[in-house]
Amino acid sequence: MSDSAHDELSEAWLDSLQDSGYRLTAPRRAIVTIIAETPRALEAIEIFDRGRQAHPRLGLVTVYRTLEKLEQLGLVQRVHQPDGCNMYLRAPQGHEHLLLCESCGQIEYFSGDDLSGLIAETSRRSGFAIYEHWLQLFGLCASCQITPEP
Repeated sequence: MSDSAHDELSEAWLDSLQDSGYRLTAPRRAIVTIIAETPRALEAIEIFDRGRQAHPRLGLVTVYRTLEKLEQLGLVQRVHQPDGCNMYLRAPQGHEHLLLCESCGQIEYFSGDDLSGLIAETSRRSGFAIYEHWLQLFGLCASCQITPEP
């Protein structure tokens, strides 16, 4: 994503925050910029640490509240991992799913899957009315698969 695309994304997110009643403070702007510009999933503490470099008075509570609001607005999503949902990244555009490198944290979205048959069968067997799903695949990106020669 180009710098201008990051800037546009950040501004759109800030507009959404403001439209939903949030004040646009410098720390909130920093949080939005960090997420919009980062091509990998981030833990809240990473966002906090990066944000404090520019805004030393940034509070961790502000980070969590901003992340919560961005998630409610559908702008970020949590990354679900075996040890919990402690990472955040830009939400996909449309119906896309996530590839996540377990080594470097790089993310990539993919589409083209059709889970409708599986979902319908699971719904029929379980009695659940299924209305949403997340698909996240974990592995190693091409760069992390390359091992240096001795």
